Amino acid sequence: MFSRIMVPVDLTHLEQLEKALTVSEELARTYGAEIVYVSVTAEMPTKIAHNPKEFAQKLEAFSAGRPGNSSTKSYAAHDPAIDMDKTLLKAIDDTGADLVVMASHKPGIADFFWGSHGGSLAAHTSVSVFVVR
Repeated sequence: MFSRIMVPVDLTHLEQLEKALTVSEELARTYGAEIVYVSVTAEMPTKIAHNPKEFAQKLEAFSAGRPGNSSTKSYAAHDPAIDMDKTLLKAIDDTGADLVVMASHKPGIADFFWGSHGGSLAAHTSVSVFVVR
């Protein structure tokens, strides 16, 4: 049913992703699918990495520590918060993903003004999007 599962990863908030990571790994095991961990970083130094190349290496190290067949794809953006949705849509095409599994944030008042990344992806792509709360 699924052959490539894209999982957006925020390396600064890994503790909040564990449930979505577990779901994606279970789905990959069930369908014999590959997981592609995708992340977006700033073009300038962050608290995670000094540059996009170092960030990509840290994403690869994260992937190597997870079970199953996986790969990574990292992107650098001028402003990741603003560019996140369009970058993730590009990543779906770049990776050939046929399913996206992503963690949800806790809903709050801001959701009345700004939509979620999961909702935006689901509205603008033809692949299935599984948002895990």
